[in-house]
Amino acid sequence: MKRFTRTIFATAMVGTAVLAASAANADVKIGFLGGFTGPIESLVPPIFEGAKLAVSQVNEQGGILDGQKLEIVSGDSTCADATAASNAADRMVNSEKVTALVGPLCSGETIAAANNAAIPGGVVIVSPAATSPAITALDDKDLVFRTTSSDAYSGETLAKILKEKGTDNIAITYVNNDYGKGFADALEESFKELGGTVAAKEAHEDGKADYRAEIGSLASSGAEMLVVLAYVDGSGLTIVRQALEGGDFSKFAGGDGMVGDSLVANIGEGKLDGMIATRIGNATGPGTEVFSPLAKAAGLDPNANFGAQAYDAGFLIALAIEKLGKDTREGLNAALREVSSEPGEVILPGEWEKAKKLIAEGKDINYEGAAGSHEFDEAGDVPGNVIEMVVEGKGFKEVAAN
Repeated sequence: MKRFTRTIFATAMVGTAVLAASAANADVKIGFLGGFTGPIESLVPPIFEGAKLAVSQVNEQGGILDGQKLEIVSGDSTCADATAASNAADRMVNSEKVTALVGPLCSGETIAAANNAAIPGGVVIVSPAATSPAITALDDKDLVFRTTSSDAYSGETLAKILKEKGTDNIAITYVNNDYGKGFADALEESFKELGGTVAAKEAHEDGKADYRAEIGSLASSGAEMLVVLAYVDGSGLTIVRQALEGGDFSKFAGGDGMVGDSLVANIGEGKLDGMIATRIGNATGPGTEVFSPLAKAAGLDPNANFGAQAYDAGFLIALAIEKLGKDTREGLNAALREVSSEPGEVILPGEWEKAKKLIAEGKDINYEGAAGSHEFDEAGDVPGNVIEMVVEGKGFKEVAAN
């Protein structure tokens, strides 16, 4: 009996050791949330690919922590459905047990996912595309960050561009959510300060088949241009098409949610030439220059809308985990601030092996990203860089940075 007991005990100890070793070498898991279906579905794939590129570079250059692989799992947060976003985030936080999240992408879903899952679960969110000013004011326990700038700056920039091009009287239609309202308010305030007239500003609900009544109301204001602050695969496309069909407007402008070649593909080449838009761009710096060839070598467009910001979000999360020295949620926000800020030796996109070595030596690092420097302020925000876009032929072309 004693020998049998010893055998059982020894076997149990071996099993425990195997499990412990397995746990020690388990993959480090982060999540990606984006609207794979819904009003921005055509914009999401290159954003996801940007985050995946960061993960692949980590794994190709020795892995994370003690040689573990960094794994990224994805969920569909739909952009437009706050309940779906909350459920997707809950799955990531409580079932997938991710250490941190890249995304969500739209502002309303980011707020819902943060309040209902990430903040209660102590999970860091780094959104590459949520731009609403409302995110700045979240009571987030320092867990919500973004590698893109606020629409407060985008609204200012669009107002300036419109005035510089001689537009004096606009109507604004905006999707009735945090993104649309924040952008519209910023645009209206800035345009009026510059001496322009906002003849009408009206919210609309996404997902409708017919916006002719709303368009007629806006057209009756006498505005010379319709500014559409919505999504290219949702209400934005329908509004532009019906405004053209009804002869209500011939001049249009938009925000980053409208910058997708699917707009021209669906409306028709030549019908929207001259349409003005803004999108969040990449600040110029050493990181942007390095990222471009890396992205191209991986088959990615380095200028894809929010692609560089998604790359930076993934790379920064990995750096923060490495800096923290363990796969845990607690303390990751502080580590994120450390690896993204001066002082420290500069780390550029793709330089995972260099960063890992410096961290192991106890040295400070400062990541200079594909989309610029990410010196997060107290609210987790970063400075902005907005690109002027214009429709020419088959799609949008970059004009200038502001």
